[in-house]
Amino acid sequence: MQNDPQSGSPPKPRLLEQVRDVLRYRHYSYRTEQSYIYWIKRYIYFHNKKHPKEMGADEIVAYLTHLAVKRKVSPSTQNQALSALLFLYKQVLQIDLPWLDNIKRAKRKKYIPVVFSRNEVKHLLAQFEGTHWLIFSMMYGAGLRLSECIRLRVKDVDFHYRQLIIRDSKGYQDRVTVLPAPLIDPLRNHMARVKERHEMDLKLGYGDVYMPFALNKKYPNADREWHWQFIFPSANISTDPASGKQRRHHVYDRSLQRAMKRALAKAQIHKPAGTHTLRHSFATHLLEDGYDIRTVQELLGHKDVKTTQIYTHVLQKGGAAVRSPLERV
Repeated sequence: MQNDPQSGSPPKPRLLEQVRDVLRYRHYSYRTEQSYIYWIKRYIYFHNKKHPKEMGADEIVAYLTHLAVKRKVSPSTQNQALSALLFLYKQVLQIDLPWLDNIKRAKRKKYIPVVFSRNEVKHLLAQFEGTHWLIFSMMYGAGLRLSECIRLRVKDVDFHYRQLIIRDSKGYQDRVTVLPAPLIDPLRNHMARVKERHEMDLKLGYGDVYMPFALNKKYPNADREWHWQFIFPSANISTDPASGKQRRHHVYDRSLQRAMKRALAKAQIHKPAGTHTLRHSFATHLLEDGYDIRTVQELLGHKDVKTTQIYTHVLQKGGAAVRSPLERV
């Protein structure tokens, strides 16, 4: 940090600290924060620690070309790096130059989502038990992203209307989706056990939970209240990397991804699948059951129906519905 002894002003934060501050001020997720910091740091090191203010379009294009040609990253990864650099220049350094808007993003490949058959879903879920079974059943039964499922709080469950409220999802949108009837009793029982552990945490001096958008300043005691607690808390108390406080966060997403990988192997499902495949399967199976695509769009939280239409390609329409002439010979 640099300090001006003449002015007596506090030291100016280093560049990456400024980036982190702006990201948190704009409520970007911690995962996005980690990603943007990584790409900005790699960009600076690629150009021999030259300050970004001294660089421009040529340096950004050179770096993105290096990622594509030398490191052979995917178009989505290349676009993520570009987003980080655009954020650096526009939001942090506040340099709004014409060349920023002229840098083209890598063209993303169109793909058909991997989908489980209903029998595969049944066989896959049979490989889980306890909390893992409940989490993956909710992801399939309600069309949840992994991050949405593990961030559910007590107040987001409406047993009376059998619905889940998904808050601050992708694009900071809220939406309502279905709470599957077969999961109501298992979820009630699970939440009762979580409440017992929360009450024990309170007795031990813990029990507070991360609050979004600095709500803990507006409601100082809300972070210890039951309705704000995560439905799927971590088994361990850990240190919050943002605040430094020790608290029980939600279950770790990577552990669930590893559990899914093991279950796929046990179920002998040989597809390039992951946790998100359950969400793809939810959408596809609803369309198979005759639900309107607009309804599916709302349940998934897609802004554009074109995003939802990708699931129609998985159904028996288009090329998959054509009978080969060989069948008539």
